[in-house]
Amino acid sequence: MSPDLSRLSLNQATTKRWTLREAVDGCARAGIPAIGVWRDRLAEVGASAGARLLRDAGLRCSGLCRGGWFPAATAAERAARIDDNRRAIDEAAALDADVLVLVCGPAPDRDIRAARAMVEAGIAAVLPYAAECGVRLGIEPLHPMFAADRSVIAGFGEAIALAERLDSPYVGVVVDAYHVWWDVDVYQLIQRCGSRLFAYHVSDWITPLPDVLNGRGMMGDGVIELRSLREAVDATGYDGLIEVEIFNQAIWDMPGDELLALICERYLAHVAPLE
Repeated sequence: MSPDLSRLSLNQATTKRWTLREAVDGCARAGIPAIGVWRDRLAEVGASAGARLLRDAGLRCSGLCRGGWFPAATAAERAARIDDNRRAIDEAAALDADVLVLVCGPAPDRDIRAARAMVEAGIAAVLPYAAECGVRLGIEPLHPMFAADRSVIAGFGEAIALAERLDSPYVGVVVDAYHVWWDVDVYQLIQRCGSRLFAYHVSDWITPLPDVLNGRGMMGDGVIELRSLREAVDATGYDGLIEVEIFNQAIWDMPGDELLALICERYLAHVAPLE
């Protein structure tokens, strides 16, 4: 039986130096059937041209990174961020992305409770447009070490509760193993997601952690039980794509095709169902 890569997706951040075209071509060579696109790389070619690149290569778009970043100090700034999220929804629709990933943003001051309210209000504001465009919004809870500078949504249960309150088939949760593996309730929380689980991202937690932001490891190099987490994700009914998303300078310095071959090898060894 040939190796099954049918659920594997490359998050474009893992091949940071590659343009969108280079990443698409690399996936095609490696037999990776999907890609998670970043908006800065998409902007280099434009949404229409980017969508055409994916179509011509026969790749699915597992997700678009990123929307969110809702909290801001003034009403004008918050309105501008909501407008930017509407643009992100347009881009996700052009790519036929499975989900628009929301990294919700930090507090503009010390009031983290007010910032969380801004996040909920921001998602509620763009939700009707997302539903109109057929784009699902995935709230990604980040590890608490990012609460000060990247997202005030720093708890898995908090993200699920937010999606539950918004109560729409177009709002769910992105589960990233790097951000949630440590939670004592992680398996119960995955189960609680049910049909609201919109995406699953993998990497590994290596020790000592070389960098807070750019310290993720290749699957199998760290301490996360990636296969058991994937089994729990699948038990919710999720049968979608699994993105490999790694921020790490040593990974970025690898030759691209060598990196993709290693991703395929480690995905099969540590994430995919055993034959």
